[in-house]
Amino acid sequence: MNEPTAHRQIAPGPSSFKSEMPPGDSPPGDSYRASMDPAKKRVSMACLACKKSKRKCSGVPPCDNCRAFNRHCIFDETLDQRRRVAAKRTADELSYHRDMLNDLLRVMRAEDQSYGLRLLDIIRRDANAEEMRGFIDEALAQMEGMDNAADVTVRKLEDVRRVINVEGAGPSFRPKVMDIHYLCDEVPFRVPAKPWTTVTEDADLVSHLISLYFTWDFPFHVFLDRDVFLRDMAKGDLNSEFCSPFLVNALLANACHFSDYLEAYVDPGDIVTKGADFLAEAERLRDEEPAKLSLAFLQGTLLLYERYSIAGNNDLGYKMLHQAIWTGESLGLIGPKVFKLGSGQLTEDMNISIKRTAWGLFHIDTVVHTDFLRPSLIDKVNLERPDKARMDETTPWVPYPSHRAPRPSLLSQYFDESCNLCEIARDISRQLYAINGSTVSAYHQRRTKEALFERLRRWHQGLPDTFNPDRKPPPYIILLRSVFPHVSRLYTWSTANFRALPVTAGNGPCTVYGSPMRYHTLTINLFSWRPEDDVSSVDSEAPKTPESPPGLTPPHSKFDALENILSSARAISALARLYRREYGMSRAHHFALYAINLALFTMLDHESFDILDQDFLSLTSAFISLASRSQLGRNLFHLFRQSVLAKGQGQRASSSSILNDELKSLFTEDLSSPSRWDGYDKGLEKLNEDERYRGIPGDGDHSLFDMLDCYESLSLGKDEIAPERYRPDAR
Repeated sequence: MNEPTAHRQIAPGPSSFKSEMPPGDSPPGDSYRASMDPAKKRVSMACLACKKSKRKCSGVPPCDNCRAFNRHCIFDETLDQRRRVAAKRTADELSYHRDMLNDLLRVMRAEDQSYGLRLLDIIRRDANAEEMRGFIDEALAQMEGMDNAADVTVRKLEDVRRVINVEGAGPSFRPKVMDIHYLCDEVPFRVPAKPWTTVTEDADLVSHLISLYFTWDFPFHVFLDRDVFLRDMAKGDLNSEFCSPFLVNALLANACHFSDYLEAYVDPGDIVTKGADFLAEAERLRDEEPAKLSLAFLQGTLLLYERYSIAGNNDLGYKMLHQAIWTGESLGLIGPKVFKLGSGQLTEDMNISIKRTAWGLFHIDTVVHTDFLRPSLIDKVNLERPDKARMDETTPWVPYPSHRAPRPSLLSQYFDESCNLCEIARDISRQLYAINGSTVSAYHQRRTKEALFERLRRWHQGLPDTFNPDRKPPPYIILLRSVFPHVSRLYTWSTANFRALPVTAGNGPCTVYGSPMRYHTLTINLFSWRPEDDVSSVDSEAPKTPESPPGLTPPHSKFDALENILSSARAISALARLYRREYGMSRAHHFALYAINLALFTMLDHESFDILDQDFLSLTSAFISLASRSQLGRNLFHLFRQSVLAKGQGQRASSSSILNDELKSLFTEDLSSPSRWDGYDKGLEKLNEDERYRGIPGDGDHSLFDMLDCYESLSLGKDEIAPERYRPDAR
């Protein structure tokens, strides 16, 4: 007979001993058992700050950590994919997109094709989901169900898909936050966080930011060797000559500007705090940097210049640029000193890195000073340009983090042509904007401008065929050269219809779509400088300077300055539209903010300004997308809006059928209701409070020169080295 199976004795349940204890007493070891008590509710999610710092959260707002560190405590249940709210949000989004697509197709199939054309135009203008939804609802109501027209063409559907893929068409209730670990599954460049930064230990976050920088920011100036930097960063070697904690943190602070995700902020949603923790770490390391005269220190200082110039909340931009130039001169990369970095024979890595840094520094100096009508500080570079063969043209440019197809980088050709343009820009700034420029005769000024503009035109005509737009070049090529090189006519908006107007530059048609954005900013700067010297009806008195023969009557100007300026402004509008169609404006390089702002104020300054001009509206729409990304952009947008309102054309805008509600609210001021533009003037107070600045011009009417004064002061601060810039009202 089998023995009965022995059963394991079940432990007794919770004892009632505690309830029998006198009040205030507790049994031995109760403090330990309390933490293991299954009846105690577990913390199901942490606040955003605790998630970022990887601290244990108490789970109740405000949590213990946020109270201790005096932080704003935010719990976002939408980030927890286990919750019902996440499932409901997913279902809502699917329903939203399904209904949106079905209604969009109904509008595009309508018998009256004007609805489909207007919808396509709205999509191409980078309208958000609410604007498209509003137009679709209005169109469906007007159509009264008459949607039995022929199917939409494949080309129109491809255009819709392209725009949606570039900038997205998600509803506004969808949070602009993604799990960084999901986001970084396919980063182009994977690097560690340690030992380079103490801000975070998350290698995925660091890889995400590094990839953003080398995708959207690095190619414009190219002042470090990407491959050598990434190689040494991946090794984690703190003794590297090409990578340092200061350089890495400065780069990460810059890269946060291009990220829309939670981890890029210190205070979620506050653009001023984007990258602030990495910036604070970089500033600390810069002060502790043992070897100030090093390549990594120079590169990190240039990155801080870029970071300060887009922050709009300090005066350190020029300070960092001057520090970088001084370091370059001390190392012998530029200026009269002989190059002396290192000793003995240079390695191949060091040789290419110092050349790229020297020419990248020259690139930044000429762009900055020419943009703000000042003489550049760097006259020549002591090193030859980097070998084109070293820039790997076989490595494609990947538009991270989108899933669009890679493009050929063309980086070496771009860098070479950009340096050629910088040499022309240097000569423009030194010959026209020098301190003694006001003493030169009008005749000599005009001849100088004509010669410089001829050089610009020859440079543009000699751009290589490899920049052909049919090959879909990366964005930095678009900033240098754009598409449709054979188109020489622009379409400007008339209140009644579209009319084609020839756009000329000099003696012949200007190939506006084939021209680079920097080319047109230089053209505007060139002919806006002392425009009274370019009038054709100059006084017949003989020039009184040695540069011009005595007794000679100045001839008519070879180029029409006003025509060139307006043509370039419209060309920038065409380039901005192209850029938006290809890549969207959400990660455009901050030079695009300068170019668009310059073009807008150029059009505002003209006596024939029309608020319904298509190019002006297109530039304004692009400016809206760019302005919200930084405090500097918001400040400049406030000044722009005040200038538009001062033109007194708000009534025409509000009664127009071609403007959407966003543009109508922009061009008409309603103080009785809140606006999305409220708060854009925050930070402008320093222009009036600091005696070093001219202040904000009154009556809201800001000229092109007023705008440049404010732009320079807000982005770079006061330049204590350069003399006062010429102003038309000071002559």
